[in-house]
Amino acid sequence: MKKWYVFVISILMFCLLVGCSMGNKTENEEEKSDKISIVCTIFPQYDWTRTILGDDVSNVELNLLVQDGANLHSYQPSASDIAMISNADLVIYVGGESDQWVEDAMENAVNENQLSISLIDAIGERVTEEVLVEGMEAEEEHEEQEAGEEIEYDEHVWMSIENAAIISKEIESSLEELNPQLAEEYQKNLQNYEAELQQLDEEYQTMVAQATTHTVVVGDRFPFHYLMDEYDILYYAAFPGCSADTEADFETVIFLAEKLDEYHLAYVLTVENSNQSIASTIIENTQNKDQSIAGLNSMETITNERMEAGDTYLSIMSSNLLVLQSVMN
Repeated sequence: MKKWYVFVISILMFCLLVGCSMGNKTENEEEKSDKISIVCTIFPQYDWTRTILGDDVSNVELNLLVQDGANLHSYQPSASDIAMISNADLVIYVGGESDQWVEDAMENAVNENQLSISLIDAIGERVTEEVLVEGMEAEEEHEEQEAGEEIEYDEHVWMSIENAAIISKEIESSLEELNPQLAEEYQKNLQNYEAELQQLDEEYQTMVAQATTHTVVVGDRFPFHYLMDEYDILYYAAFPGCSADTEADFETVIFLAEKLDEYHLAYVLTVENSNQSIASTIIENTQNKDQSIAGLNSMETITNERMEAGDTYLSIMSSNLLVLQSVMN
């Protein structure tokens, strides 16, 4: 990761350690220390954890770090973020380039018994490199990899339902270790959640089996590699999943427009919060210029409003299923 992050985190940790050495804890801080502190960097981890925790959370302090519309790819950690991670009993993070700063913070953790779960490590050999498919605009990182630089993995592992089940097991195991007296409750909650994930997976399989087309075009970034690969859906997109680009070159637009014509597709897909400009330009360059735009939700960002409205990993993935059902029929 960037050396800048390491430098900033070192300064923040120094300040925090100095601050912690001054004076005694307040009464409120002592009360907080009795609770199990869990930090999740993004919404999917947070939702899996609160589901497995169940109703009895009186002794747990569960924190979502990147929220209210913020994006992990551009997130700048604050001193309070570093302090929260440093003191946490359990840290759940993606484990890719975007949150390398979390690992840097954990190296200087105040909590010597801290547990952590990296999503990328948890799924093992199921992790894949950032995919560059035909027609997709390459970034400098891909050229550097060809020159022998470190491999960049696709971080969006939560878009696979099977990955969600694997990681949920890891979370349950860590919760048992932290709070063994509630092990039976955690195991029961995990079993119920696994059943719900399996049911949703079967619904995806049925949708794909009944689809009239198995190809999609995404006029945007593409954080859906794990989802599409899980159900053998062919895809074309403007940029890789972690791309910061917002404007596609002419060749990319024409290529994607031709794919819409070639496969007789009625939709162009985008990610959440897209301004849809690329998708609109692609449609303008098709033969009929009558395609519609539909959006998939990658859960990279979530607002407090949506969380309060009751959004969950399952509800969002169910919504994505309905979108794909419309697009592929």
